[in-house]
Amino acid sequence: MGKTIVAPSILSADFSKLGKEVLDVQQSGADWIHVDVMDGNFVPNITMGPLVVKAIRPVTKLLLDVHLMIAEPEKFITSFAEAGADLITFHIEACKDPKKLVSMIKGYGKRVGVSIKPKTLVAALTDDILRDVDLVLVMTVEPGFGGQSFIREALPKIGELRKRFKKDVEVDGGITIETAKEAVSAGANVLVAGTAVFGSKDYKETIRKLKNL
Repeated sequence: MGKTIVAPSILSADFSKLGKEVLDVQQSGADWIHVDVMDGNFVPNITMGPLVVKAIRPVTKLLLDVHLMIAEPEKFITSFAEAGADLITFHIEACKDPKKLVSMIKGYGKRVGVSIKPKTLVAALTDDILRDVDLVLVMTVEPGFGGQSFIREALPKIGELRKRFKKDVEVDGGITIETAKEAVSAGANVLVAGTAVFGSKDYKETIRKLKNL
């Protein structure tokens, strides 16, 4: 898959200076900016919405990787697309008609991803869905909060998925230098790192280590 892509999650950034934080990780070598969207319904937490995406869009030229951990994602695609998202990922568990949702996202000229929770089987992703999406996100924590511990039971799913899917496989949750090694070895090529990057003293060095696994 080539080089490892590092996508710092702004969920762990200092929101009192969010624009500077985004610029700092960009200058430190980040490839994407990951935006965790939670609605207090699909997951037990509320984070950010389209206004945050719109606010950081002028700050960075990096790909904005928007992860919708929300119920009824079809109601919000237009808002996030117009706010400046480049890649929109929805949860297969939250979607009644995934093929329709994929078409809707692509209709805005955006890349599209689909995500599965740690307990969801890879079999939930049918061949026709995998054929149409650009990325699959495997959650390695239960979605809802940052700073959780990595669930190693998810690793075999990454390997199983990699056998069926030759495009981007992203992991999100509990990523450290050590767990990132395991995820990359299993077949992941996109690392969402929140606390690991924004909680470190040296963003550049942390991102360099993640890229060079």
